[in-house]
Amino acid sequence: MQSLPNCPECQSEYTYEDGSLLVCPECGHEWSVESNEETNEQNVIKDSNGNILNDGDTITVIKDLKVKGSSSALKMGTRVKNIRLVDGDHNIDCKIDGFGPMKLKSEFVKKI
Repeated sequence: MQSLPNCPECQSEYTYEDGSLLVCPECGHEWSVESNEETNEQNVIKDSNGNILNDGDTITVIKDLKVKGSSSALKMGTRVKNIRLVDGDHNIDCKIDGFGPMKLKSEFVKKI
């Protein structure tokens, strides 16, 4: 028997095929097999140069960034060690010396 992927919405394992679509009986979500493969590829987070980022990487900030709630800015060339990748608009979670915990967008950093 062929193993079907879990529902991308509710992670239910009881999905079934209905023609060319996959259906979740618990939440009613319908999707195609092709879109399921595309979402797996879209979860890859890349830096400003197109390099794939991973948890634990060291990155550099490529432009001065204003920090909300602070009078100083995060300067270009600031090194950030041991990043964590998260879902959302700001997809890098890190701790920067002198600033503390911070969330950054991957488009403003490059991998070292």
